[in-house]
Amino acid sequence: MNAWIKGRNAALLCIASIFLFSCSNAADRGVEEVLAAPNELAGQTIEHPPLPSPIDKMVIASASAKQAAPNPNEVRITISAAGDVTLGRDENYGYAYSFDEEAKKHGLRYFTKYIEPIFKKDDFTTVNLETTLTTSTRKASKTFRFRGHPSYAKILTYGGIEAVNLANNHTYDYLQKGYNDTIASLKKEKIGYFGRTLRLMKTVKGIQVGAFGYEGWSNTSTLRKQIANDIRTLRKQGADIILVHFHWGVERSYVPNSTQKVLGRFAIDSGADLVVGHHPHVVQGIEEYKGKFIVYSLGNFMFGGNKNPSDKDTFVFQQVFSFQNGKRTAKKEIRVIPFRISSVTTRNNYQPMPLAGGEAARVKRKIVSLSAKIKKPTWTAYEVK
Repeated sequence: MNAWIKGRNAALLCIASIFLFSCSNAADRGVEEVLAAPNELAGQTIEHPPLPSPIDKMVIASASAKQAAPNPNEVRITISAAGDVTLGRDENYGYAYSFDEEAKKHGLRYFTKYIEPIFKKDDFTTVNLETTLTTSTRKASKTFRFRGHPSYAKILTYGGIEAVNLANNHTYDYLQKGYNDTIASLKKEKIGYFGRTLRLMKTVKGIQVGAFGYEGWSNTSTLRKQIANDIRTLRKQGADIILVHFHWGVERSYVPNSTQKVLGRFAIDSGADLVVGHHPHVVQGIEEYKGKFIVYSLGNFMFGGNKNPSDKDTFVFQQVFSFQNGKRTAKKEIRVIPFRISSVTTRNNYQPMPLAGGEAARVKRKIVSLSAKIKKPTWTAYEVK
């Protein structure tokens, strides 16, 4: 009897050793290779000795867990876009209740309290940076000139914002020195930037994401050639997703003008995958065009340029791009997340906050209604929670 037990235990020990050796080799090959390999146990009948030992049970459980693993060949990239971000103020409009005062009182993380949980769960977030980050005092001769301390670039890091558009009418408010200082501040925080002649390419989960930015005041042949050339160039460099920002339109106008519509559609025709806009300081509608989306105006977001705008509505636009075995699928998923630019209603405290309940529903209805002024809002069919 003792001999039979010893023989059985020896056999089980041998089986366990084989499994452990196999698992060890699998670990050495790396997680991706293991997940991508076909499940060798699927469809096979596993014979077990009577009264299986704890080692046998462990092996069976391990095989079941392997069968339940998600498809490793699908990659999902969530891109978020938000509107005008002015980290600072115009000194002509006083210090009280300004962005600078809030920063001194509460610290830099204060501004990102409500956006961090959203943006740090996505894969790539972009905004329009409508300010300079500089200590320079030489200003441009214009009505509004925005400036923030170079340390304010840390707010972008805290908020989970990976890249910013610089093609707008405020990046040179403090002339070339202010622009250069802004670039240096972004580089220090490893924040990507793009706009005008600057292109951005970023690798996200093995997928190449490209971004451009333009000032779209006029529909000129020069601008159209640049857009087409930029998109063609990044495609040749391997871009899988191309995002285009436009600073365009008319301030406080809720409906895109003809130039916006022509340029947005031209960018899609030229190969862009998503177009987002800003400058009106209020939201405009969304258009589905040839299966892709044009977000005409995201409105303000973290906007230090106005202490108390009458319209504080804004939103974050998210799109999920899906890839199977490295190739884009036809799957379309979007989210429109209603926001207010301030966590209080009496003024602007520069702390963007997602809305809930009736207020979220109101802003959502507003966006759908404004979209209907462009064309039938078919984009709502692709919304996910």
